[in-house]
Amino acid sequence: MISTSRLIRLFAAAAALAVFCTSAPLAAQAGKRTTVLDANTATEAELAGLPHMNAARAKALIAARPFLTATALDRFAAGQGLTDAQRKELYGRLFVQINLNAATKEEIMLIPGMGARMLHEFEEYRPYRSLAVFQKEIAKYVNAAELARLEQYVFVPIDLNTASDADILSLPGMGNRMLHEFKEYRPYKSMEQFRKEIGKYVNQQEVARLERYVIIR
Repeated sequence: MISTSRLIRLFAAAAALAVFCTSAPLAAQAGKRTTVLDANTATEAELAGLPHMNAARAKALIAARPFLTATALDRFAAGQGLTDAQRKELYGRLFVQINLNAATKEEIMLIPGMGARMLHEFEEYRPYRSLAVFQKEIAKYVNAAELARLEQYVFVPIDLNTASDADILSLPGMGNRMLHEFKEYRPYKSMEQFRKEIGKYVNQQEVARLERYVIIR
């Protein structure tokens, strides 16, 4: 039998843990992609093999990058002559992840299988402090397989000054070299500083693509 004094200590420890979990910064990251390629980082060969794509369209897509929103990708695809149905099929394999806290209704509705009910759930829990919050809340409405599918389409911006290595490496196209550069200039004071420092290593288009995924708190 557990003594009263030990029970009190256990309850106190649990309470302290609860306070820590609610006050400590939460990780934020891009959803893990398993079946959906990132439109900004996919190779020409990968693109050419997707539904309703071919070599010419793959070259045109690469020339039009970066796509800073899902709607920009949709305008490109429509301009390539893809019908609504064809674009929906393509987005089952290719997309530009949307910012869970800033995406418009139009962007969210481009996610394959998205309906009015799930649109409401996506918006209801804003602002998301982390992808873990998204996983917890959306799991109330869909099974694990559907949650994993939806996760591929979304991200929560990482805090440049506190994000873990794993969070930074979850961003599309991120590798160890750029991980080093992201961390080298901490603490960041402004987004202008981020643009200046990272612009030493990549062109302006790539800076703009990366900037989508970051914030400074």
